[in-house]
Amino acid sequence: MNTESLALDFKSATLYAIRVVLHSADPERLNAALAKRMADAGSFFENEPVVIDASRVEETIDWNALVAALQGHNLPPIGVVAEGANLKAARAAGLTPVELSTPAARPAAVIDTAPPNDVSTPVPSVPAAAVETAPAPTDTSATEPAASEAPAAPAAAGAEPMPAREASNTTSASSPTQAAPHSSSALVITKPLRSGQRVYARHTDLVVIGMVSQGAEVIADGNVHVYGPLRGKAMAGARGDTSARIFTTHLDAELLAVAGVYRVVEDKLDRTLQNQPALVRLDGDTLRIEALKA
Repeated sequence: MNTESLALDFKSATLYAIRVVLHSADPERLNAALAKRMADAGSFFENEPVVIDASRVEETIDWNALVAALQGHNLPPIGVVAEGANLKAARAAGLTPVELSTPAARPAAVIDTAPPNDVSTPVPSVPAAAVETAPAPTDTSATEPAASEAPAAPAAAGAEPMPAREASNTTSASSPTQAAPHSSSALVITKPLRSGQRVYARHTDLVVIGMVSQGAEVIADGNVHVYGPLRGKAMAGARGDTSARIFTTHLDAELLAVAGVYRVVEDKLDRTLQNQPALVRLDGDTLRIEALKA
């Protein structure tokens, strides 16, 4: 029997990635929309792997320019969904074709339009596409995270059993990447968060007792609870858990997101919600903001 240790081995793994759905091939429109999306979402999606979905675009795409634009926003492309000449050109640009096991039901990171203002309408989302690599090195398939995107849920706006990047419960700007069952205990922050601070509760809920200032970010694979003014950005279900919620005693947020479906709050909310106790949840593809009543 050969007892010599192997220098490498092949094992199954699942990697969740943001799926960027293209609605246009115009480089200027794509660049402008990408810049707006990333400005809206802050650092929520930075350093997340990207699968480019060009299945809805028939025009010729400048793949090199698109890849450069994504990389410029710290979004490394790892695969592509395309057909015909665009698929051939994508391969030539170094992108690997992947397959989505289920049709894309809702647009992901739609690089084309701005989010609507009406809370009751679906908001552009960035659900993660699970790119699963089998032991055979020739086959790479992609599946969209299920309803409880294993703490992919990002959100997003997935969870994954593959430790592509280790993230931890921290106030650093590291990006959430690994999936695991939610912990029974929450990460509790007992002091206000200032502008520029970022807290990510991996595989668990996040509880902030104090203010989340404008420019601060709170992210959790589970629920987000803010007992104080929520004036910054909040994302629950960061790995795709669509059942996650955001709770706050004082809603005045810049951005709200659940499982990658997000809304930038540019104008004051209804007086029954603005500066009032509220919860944020997903209803299908729609982000709902509701008053919390005693």
